[in-house]
Amino acid sequence: MDSPSTYYPVLAAVAAYLLGSLSFAVIVSRVMGLNDPRTYGSKNPGATNVLRSGSKKAAVVTLLLDAVKGWLPVVLVRWYGQPYGLETGTLALVGLGAFLGHLYPVFFRFEGGKGVATAAGVLLGLHWGLGLATLVTWIVIAVFFRYSSLASLAAAVFAPLYYVFGDGLAWRMEGPVLFAVCMMSLLLIYRHAENIGRLARGTESRLGKKKD
Repeated sequence: MDSPSTYYPVLAAVAAYLLGSLSFAVIVSRVMGLNDPRTYGSKNPGATNVLRSGSKKAAVVTLLLDAVKGWLPVVLVRWYGQPYGLETGTLALVGLGAFLGHLYPVFFRFEGGKGVATAAGVLLGLHWGLGLATLVTWIVIAVFFRYSSLASLAAAVFAPLYYVFGDGLAWRMEGPVLFAVCMMSLLLIYRHAENIGRLARGTESRLGKKKD
């Protein structure tokens, strides 16, 4: 008979997925009396689209909460998981679980956002240096080009590279974590397919543009 601890990694991953399934763009908008972000702009339930409502406060709160739901399960496993047999594999599972929850939330008919803030939270939870390097990449591209989607794509490309080249310098590279980071990057690019098309056509909305 399997020990109860055998199921802990699965339970941790499911809990992370359920936390990730909380679509804070929708929740915050409802609490603050704003329109549902799925009804205007890009119709994406994320902080960038909430910003198009004209409420910077709502966008900032959404951004922070979306990042926290990626960060929290990862750091809980890092800080408290070892006595329960939750090692590197579980760390990768909960990070990926929270990210997938944001993309395909069970509480919102599996229609979620693109996962940029949640992925950033996961990376910060894995190692602050990895998260910071990826965030700086996003900020630099966003400031110079004013396209959130382009900044997100650049960050998605560079995040696995930062993790690989940081091995031995700031952290020790682990196979399961590398897999999770690469999967998040690939899914981020996939979720931005429409944005890539609009960028190519020159019709992509710039940061800060309000809804019609």
